[in-house]
Amino acid sequence: MLSINLAICWKTRVSCATRSDHSDRGDRYSDNVSGADNQQERLDGYISGYVDGEGCFAVSVNRNPTCRSGYQLVPEFHVSQNGDRAQVLGLIRERFGGCGYIKSNGRKDRALVYVVRRREDLLEHVIPFFERSPLLSSKHEDFEKFAAIVRSMALGHHRTPGGFSRLLDEALSMNGSGRFRSVRWKELIG
Repeated sequence: MLSINLAICWKTRVSCATRSDHSDRGDRYSDNVSGADNQQERLDGYISGYVDGEGCFAVSVNRNPTCRSGYQLVPEFHVSQNGDRAQVLGLIRERFGGCGYIKSNGRKDRALVYVVRRREDLLEHVIPFFERSPLLSSKHEDFEKFAAIVRSMALGHHRTPGGFSRLLDEALSMNGSGRFRSVRWKELIG
């Protein structure tokens, strides 16, 4: 039987509203359980937990003849849900400022997927959200690598051969080191 010490797993989240008047009592949450700050904290916790189970932070490699190396790194955040419960994807999209899009996951699959690929949206909405409301599973490690890759790309590090190689190595180490990946990119690009 799996035993987890929840006191170790849960990171205390303190909003500005909960910090001010109650710090001397040691309270961590607002006494106003229906207040706007508390509602937002609960929604953010729900979204973080949902993404922990159904989401993914990935950096794919695409062939692109317009890039110096002939390849490009494409960071992507996505989360999926069955089509009959798609409102949760709309809720997440709304919380992330309306960025990204919701699409069908495939012709035979009834699932929908919310996708954010635009680097500015990842930097302004997705990454800061998960830094404020961290994931609790091992997926947090992939998020940390993902955030570092996106930030490095924003600085242009992917445009040099050494920088591209370093970011590719980091990307290939994510999500179980790509054990189901059909193309061995490091061997191909080498």
